[in-house]
Amino acid sequence: MHRFALLLALFALLSGCAGQRVADGGYSAEGKASYYGARHHGKKTASGERFDQHALTAAHRSLPFGSRVQVTNLRNDKSVVVRINDRGPYARGRIIDLSKEAAARLDMLRAGVVPVRVQALAD
Repeated sequence: MHRFALLLALFALLSGCAGQRVADGGYSAEGKASYYGARHHGKKTASGERFDQHALTAAHRSLPFGSRVQVTNLRNDKSVVVRINDRGPYARGRIIDLSKEAAARLDMLRAGVVPVRVQALAD
């Protein structure tokens, strides 16, 4: 019984360290963001809609399509709200892929990849 309690405590501790859920139940994570643009413009996204590099959209591995998230560039504190309409990113270490327009609003076009905070917004 003592081992079970210890394992349960360890699991709770490790899941708390993941840092992807906040106390109010919303998603929050920090990591790297990249963007995609002209090469994918007009192609179908995982949600079935056409990708528009001029729209404020993003790709995320697990958030539901239609979710709105605020993305903050941690280098300059600029933020943008985007809608999840695609899956990805598939590059190691990245947590979100933004449309070119969203990346422009975060002033990250030149850098290409920047550290960000992603926070889900209430519906």
